Amino acid sequence: MMHLTRFRFNTARVGARRLLSSPQTLHAAVMSSFAEILPAGDDGPRVLWRIDRTSRAETYLYVVSPAKPDLTHLVEQAGWPETGRWQTYDYEPFLSRLNVGDRWAFRLTANPVHTARRTDQEPTKLTAHVGAYHQLRWLLQRQENAGFKVVEKPSERRLLPEGDQHELIVSDRRQLAFKKTGQRQPVTLVTVTYDGRLEVTDPDALRRTLTRGLGRAKAYGCGLMTLAGA
Repeated sequence: MMHLTRFRFNTARVGARRLLSSPQTLHAAVMSSFAEILPAGDDGPRVLWRIDRTSRAETYLYVVSPAKPDLTHLVEQAGWPETGRWQTYDYEPFLSRLNVGDRWAFRLTANPVHTARRTDQEPTKLTAHVGAYHQLRWLLQRQENAGFKVVEKPSERRLLPEGDQHELIVSDRRQLAFKKTGQRQPVTLVTVTYDGRLEVTDPDALRRTLTRGLGRAKAYGCGLMTLAGA
């Protein structure tokens, strides 16, 4: 059983701003929404979360989880205690309806990284993709295994000869730095949000993507893909 939950932050409150300023703090708040400890590995469904900021200056938390969350503490700290609510939906009926050839609009916040080294003598290390071209390429390289393909634009709608072949944009690039419990050095993280249109190629693989996440830094608000009517 999987659930999809949405909660709106009251960004005028100090508690909301504190949570939104630290992925580490928000991760702890999300995980404390469950009475039982839930799995966090990549070998099965896990808790995924993402922050969305809308054009109307509204900020939402989305959570996909194997159990229903209780967000009472978030309502009290960062919502509207008298009138605030959250919405939790049974995700299974939607997941079971995915079929080959279906087209959906999608959103994904991810941490696009690659391994690199400056010299042959140095060990490889994870390095963030910072340019839009490489950030787009990062997702396109993973689409087949993730169970979908990003829809290609008709040639007459392409504004550039290179890098504009797909119904895909990258926005909301952020570089985050925060302290992790027990570590002296801050954690730095580059995140981007992808919006586009996809076609389902492998429903089972796409279901795994939607419930297990895509890419790294899932504990810090990355990896959650959601679909909507195209």
